Amino acid sequence: MSRLQALDPAQATGKSKTLLDGVAKKLGGVPNLVRTMATSPAVLEGYLGLSGALGAGRLPAKLREQLALAIAEENACDYCLAAHSLLGKNAGLADGDVVAARRGEASDPRARAAIRFALAVVASRGAVDDAELERVRGAGFGDGEIAEIVAHVALSALTNYLNRVAQTEVDFPKVPALADEAA
Repeated sequence: MSRLQALDPAQATGKSKTLLDGVAKKLGGVPNLVRTMATSPAVLEGYLGLSGALGAGRLPAKLREQLALAIAEENACDYCLAAHSLLGKNAGLADGDVVAARRGEASDPRARAAIRFALAVVASRGAVDDAELERVRGAGFGDGEIAEIVAHVALSALTNYLNRVAQTEVDFPKVPALADEAA
């Protein structure tokens, strides 16, 4: 049971209704996280704006999903793990890629460097050292892409933390814990 109320799209009015209608049109439905955000049109509009801007950024969809998976695992967000496991597969990640990202790994060295940098940002709360920055640069990431990785950390923090606070009901196929994946 969610600890924060999710807005029923049929009951939405004003800005929340406009935003929810846009999500429903784009996705064919409204995920519970979005319904929870809609109780504050400012939160939902901010989330949609940053998510949309990053979706049009320099990082490819597969990498964006790998980052979201690694950060969701780090933050123990079951909702985002379920959502991004599905979204990652839709972006072209194989099952093994999803598990690897959750473990902070990737077979592609460039993706692995981005994931490790993102996890260093999470662990240090942004206080990464010069060596971390040089490692991600050494993998071919420029300043704009590094800024986008940090923005993805921030976007994931928003969704991970809101889901954990709300205990949002997972409306995506649930994923097993990593220990179960190894078995």
